[in-house]
Amino acid sequence: MISIHASLGTRLKAARSNKGWSLDKTSQHTGVSKAMLGQIERGESSPTVVRLWNIANGFELPLSYFLTDLAQKNTSTSALENNEHDIQIVTLFPYDAVTKLEIFQITLDPQRQHISAPHNAGVIEHIIAVDGAMEYYLALAADGTEQEWHILQQGEGIKFNADQPHGYRNMTGESVTIHNIISYTETD
Repeated sequence: MISIHASLGTRLKAARSNKGWSLDKTSQHTGVSKAMLGQIERGESSPTVVRLWNIANGFELPLSYFLTDLAQKNTSTSALENNEHDIQIVTLFPYDAVTKLEIFQITLDPQRQHISAPHNAGVIEHIIAVDGAMEYYLALAADGTEQEWHILQQGEGIKFNADQPHGYRNMTGESVTIHNIISYTETD
């Protein structure tokens, strides 16, 4: 059985090696401290979902790059929980270079929200409410301070540019599952 800590550390080391980046340069590109990056590489710490997105964005890699080993070798450990334990992400289809898509199943615990920092330019998200109603927001202001939440009923979906602050929340008493399709388009 592969550990999530070991897998993330291995993938982070490989990404740094491919770019020829030091921990310092990686920290500059991702906004994650050198100390935290070192802990992740040594398998001593697992990043939150937000931090993992920052790392993926810094390397200009899809999120599933860091979860591929887990999804392929042991599906029971392919879920990633952030430190608040309010969101679980399971890779359904890792990034495909031909389609430029990756697909996740996201489960939000009751009365919880997940706020996402902007992704790289050209990233488009599609969310589909699978088993219950949830809410999402797209920032009205560039700094993310103005939020307008919208309800997405079971079976409904939305598509948006993810290069802006956005978030998901579950204001019900039951866990809610959504499918998240992420498209990485080419930008000029």
